Formats: sequence, C-alpha cells, structure tokens
Amino acid sequence: MKQILRRQDISAILIAGPTASGKSALALQMAREHGGEVVNADSMQVYGVLDRLTARPDAHDLGQAPHHLYGHVPPVTAYSTGLWLDQATQAIAGIRARGALPVVVGGTGLYFRALTGGLSDMPAIPEPVRTELRARLESEGVEALHAELARLDPEMGARLRPADRQRILRALEVVTATGQSITAFQGRGGATIVDPQTAHCIVIDPDRAVLHDRINRRFSKMVEEGALDEVRALLALDIPPQHPAMKAIGVSQLAEYLAGHLSLDQAVELASTATRQYAKRQMTWFRNQLDAQWERVQS
Repeated sequence: MKQILRRQDISAILIAGPTASGKSALALQMAREHGGEVVNADSMQVYGVLDRLTARPDAHDLGQAPHHLYGHVPPVTAYSTGLWLDQATQAIAGIRARGALPVVVGGTGLYFRALTGGLSDMPAIPEPVRTELRARLESEGVEALHAELARLDPEMGARLRPADRQRILRALEVVTATGQSITAFQGRGGATIVDPQTAHCIVIDPDRAVLHDRINRRFSKMVEEGALDEVRALLALDIPPQHPAMKAIGVSQLAEYLAGHLSLDQAVELASTATRQYAKRQMTWFRNQLDAQWERVQS
C-alpha cells in the first residue's frame, strides 16, 4: 500500500472490500495508527443477534478502538441505506468533534456511494408507512401493490415490471409519503458527508483463490463459535423470510439444518458457496463503481 497521507491532511479513511478480505483488520490497524474510530458500512453487521454469522468485530477488537454502528439494529427493524446514512453522519460528526479520524469500513457499496454524495436525495419514509406497505406486500402480494403504484404514479407503474418487488415497494413508499413520484427525487445529488477528494480511499481486491480459502475456513469457524445459536435466536423472533436480516448468508442454510433437511456439512458447504458468490458480486461492483480515487490493494 502506498504511504497514507499525513493525518492532518485527510478528512477520513474509507475502506471497502468483499467479505473475508481482511478489511476489518486493516481498519482497526489504521484506527490505532492514526487516532481513529471505526464506523461500520456493512448492511448485515448492523443487526443484533447475528454476531458471529456476520463476522462482526469481537470483544478484543472492540477494545482496541471505538467502534460505531455494529449490532445496534434489532433484526425486526426494516433498515435502509437512508437510515444508515443518517446514523453514520451523526457518528462521523461526533468522531470529528472529539478530534479523531473517522475510519469507515464495510462491504456495502451503496453505503459508500451515499456517504460520498453519489445517491439521489430521497425523502425519509415514516416508519408507519414503511411498516404498513411491507405488511401489505406479504398479505396482498406484489401484483396488488403494483396496481396501486400504477394508479398513484402511472409513470413508475409503467416502468417497473410487476414482479419487481423491492423497486415497486420503494416507489410506492415515496409516493405514499410525499404525494410525489420517486422520479421527482431521482437525479438530485445527496449531501457529501465525506469528500473523496480529501479522504484516503482504499478498496481491497484480494486474490480470488486466497479469498475462497478464507471464506471456506471462516464459515466453519463461525459454526464452531456459535452461529447455530444465533440462527435459533433469530428464528424464534418469527421474522418474515423476506426481511433483510433473514437474508444474511448462512441463515437459510443453517435453518435448513436445524429443521433436519440438511446435514451440517451440507449446510456449511452451501453457505460457503453462497458467500463466495456474494464476494464475486461485491468485487465486480467495486471494480465498476469505484473510480481512480480509490487505491486498489491486495490483502
């Protein structure tokens, strides 16, 4: 890695990378070396209960430097990029007020895009609206919501495929909450919380064979360290399977094992395969979406 800019010359350190790439260890190292505090930018590590299964920093790492936005969201909560950005903005402001350096690390590309002003400035959706529409999606089906969207926002209704669950839901949330089409907000740049011109931006691009080996070994270790108990606790909450927390890699596979439909070896292999596929998608996104301001490093 090239020499980092002088501490006084940078506004933040941003570290992106695929799962199991070593980015959390790098973030902790940089936080210790440069008087930093770590801010999570991973959409699954925000959830409580899923400690080992999402590879959150352990107690030892948490003791080495302050960490923010890890495990603070109940799994029943419908979390979003907008909510993360609001909370990250507050966390970063607090870090800077203490004279420390924000070190933002994670594998969720949209979080980094939002942080650097690259997402549309979408309105906040009141939680009652969000909760009601998600419940209706489950009880009435996507076709009914698409029909309502076509009535309230004909342009988006015509643009979206009737089976496009998430985009239909998002467009309907916006028009219900604001009375305006989501198109009225698209194209408006969001606020820049971290200017990439003044930040030290790093994206980890590991050797694929090395990464695959890490993934395979890591998931087996997760099981040894209590991932099954975490899945049991999550299932006990009776959360709908479409909920984001339920889509954490390993949840469905270990749930199938607990139900007696798979052996533990089969569940581990399926979860490891899904993790490798996810890492590939992450690497493709980072390669295509993060520009030359991001320093590429191997781990």
